[in-house]
Order: sequence, then C-alpha cells, then structure tokens
Amino acid sequence: MQKLEALAREAAQLAGQDAAAPASQSRVIRVLPLTDNEAEVARQMQICNACRYCEGFCAVFPAMTRRLEFGKADVNYLANLCHNCGACYHACQYAPPHDFGVNVPQAMAKVRLETYSEYAWPAPLGKLYQRNGLTVSVALAFGLALFLVLAATLGGALWQTHAGGNFYAVFPHNTLAALFGGVFGFAVLALGLGVRRFWRDVSAGTASAPAVAEAARNVLALTYLDGGHGDGCNEASDRFTLARRRFHHFTFYGFMLCFASTVVATGYHYLLGWHAPYPVTSLPVLLGTAGGAGLLVGPAGLLWLNLRRHPMHGDARQRPMDRGFIALLLLTSATGLGLLAGRGTAAMPLLLAVHLGVVMALFATLPYGKFAHGIYRSAALLKAAIEKRQKNKLQLGSD
Repeated sequence: MQKLEALAREAAQLAGQDAAAPASQSRVIRVLPLTDNEAEVARQMQICNACRYCEGFCAVFPAMTRRLEFGKADVNYLANLCHNCGACYHACQYAPPHDFGVNVPQAMAKVRLETYSEYAWPAPLGKLYQRNGLTVSVALAFGLALFLVLAATLGGALWQTHAGGNFYAVFPHNTLAALFGGVFGFAVLALGLGVRRFWRDVSAGTASAPAVAEAARNVLALTYLDGGHGDGCNEASDRFTLARRRFHHFTFYGFMLCFASTVVATGYHYLLGWHAPYPVTSLPVLLGTAGGAGLLVGPAGLLWLNLRRHPMHGDARQRPMDRGFIALLLLTSATGLGLLAGRGTAAMPLLLAVHLGVVMALFATLPYGKFAHGIYRSAALLKAAIEKRQKNKLQLGSD
C-alpha cells in the first residue's frame, strides 16, 4: 500500500507539472468516456500493473508500466499492440475462476473490434466489421463471380479456347485495370484514413529511423507470437506452439509474393510493353505460384487453429470475420492456381471469371475485415518503438 500511495503522489506531481507548463508546450487531448469493454481492459491493466508477472511476455506489458491510469487512447493502443497469443492468460494467477477474472487476450480482442469500427472510414461502414462473416464473404465472392461469368457469356467468350491462354480476350485489360484499380484504391484510402485517425489519437513523439527499423522488424518477423520466451503461444491448451506464427508467415509472405507478382506484371505491361499471358517460367508467374502456395498453406493452418482455439483466448464475435477473411484468402489462392493450370483449356474463361470474382470480393472487404488488424497492429508496434526511446518518468518497470 505504501508503494501504491507513493506512486499516486508521484502521478499527481507529474499531472501538476503538466498543468503548469506554458500554453505553447501543452497539447489538446481528447478526453472521451470509455466503453464497457474499454473499462474492462483498464481494470485488468491496473491489476497487471500491480502484478508484473507477465512483463516479459510481449510489448503490451512494458508499455503498460509507463502508465498509472488507462484512458481511451491508452486502451485502444494496448489492445492493438496485443497479438492475442494467449500466453499471459495461461500464466496468470488471477485468471478465471479467480474473482479478479483477468483475461487479457479476450478483453483486448473485444476492444480491437471496437477500434476497427470506431476508426473506420467512411464512418457508417464501421458496422460492417460486425457483419463481415464467413457467409457474407463467400456469398459476395460467389455473386461477383456469377456476374463475371454472365458477362463473359454475353460477350461470347465463355467456354472457348483462347490462343496462349489470353485473359484479355475474355475481359479487356483496360476494363480489368479500371475495375480492380478502383476497388483496391478505395481499400487503400479507407484503411489509410482509418489508421491516420488512430495514430492521431494514440501517437506521441517522432518516429526516428531506429524506431521505424525496430517496428518493421517486429512486424516482418511476428516477434511477439513467440510467447516472450521463443517457445510460441498457446492455442487449444497451455502447451506452447509456434504453429500460429509459422502459418501467419506463410499467409503474410504468400500475400506479399502475390502482390509482387501483380506489381511486376504491371511493370511489364506499361513500362516494357510485354503483355500477358506470360510463360510459366516468367517472374510474375513464378512469384504468383509461390505466393499462391503460401496462401494455401497459411490460411488452411490458421483456419485449423481457429477452429481449435481455446474459447477463452478471443472474442467469439470476431470468429465469423476471421473465418470469412481466411476463406477468401484460400479461395483466392485455389482459384488462382486452378486458373494457371487450366489457362490453356476451354475452361479458362470460367476459371478466370471465378478467380476475378473472388479477388474482387477480397479487395472489397479489406477495409472492413480481418486484414485491418495487421495495419492497426503495425501502427501500435511503431508507437511502442517510439515510446520505449522516450524517458519513462514513472520508472515503474523496465523495457
């Protein structure tokens, strides 16, 4: 009690110093009420701040020690910094059925869903995070694929063999570029504006080169899915496993390879005048094939883990959104590889229409689905890297 009272006095002194600071040095801070889920995270962080057993597990706990109180911005930041690995839940002596009921992964997951909705752009579309489930995602993909199949049928291009597997004999290049460019551009804009608002609310300090490098390394290596000790996280039980980290790597780098394939093909078309279809040994096809394989292995593994996940680790409301995104990734890779295998046959137009419908559904749901967690978590990791380089006036724990 004496230590807590001393900390409270120090916090009051720091608050008094801030109030006495010149107006030119002060910042306007939005003080907003906490939702029930945010208040629950704040309550649990107060308990964790007194315990500190899990301080070395991930970036959340060192960031926690820099705070005595947890406002809305603090809670949103910590929730997106959490990787939901489950290690702290199994290590916690105050987890249910204890009266304190501390379950950090589940409490953080509930707040993350709220942040996605709150920072969504345009704001009215924020509710799509709660509705973007498996059924909606698959139905959207099926509907768009059916539309493209009908378009190919009306154009007289369906179920015909096209020389060299020429996709553009089915759908003109400019039409596809405008269609997918528009959808992808909107997705980038919506995610960019959303994370910009998030950063404005939670950020403090300037991102130095070392901070950016550290954050990038943690993002690319998925550092905090190792449980803080290198043995991994917990999935269906208290046994440590690196499975989720590895399947995330397959998924992330598979997606990036597919994106790189598209970028290279775009350069070939517009800069070099080399038009598709490209040979199997060409760089775009090799990148796309490797990426497609990654997007089969990774999402299949993540879906398997999701179905077996410990019920106390996450928010049950997010499972439809998680599984919808995983399903679209699996369908994208499966239809893409199928198109590559059958591009020289009469089935190519049908395979192309189905693949393009799935890809368009994936792009359309990117700003309002599970993909957003990677964007917000990257921003939170950058803030953590910036914050750890700032002086900790409280001196409550170590980074």
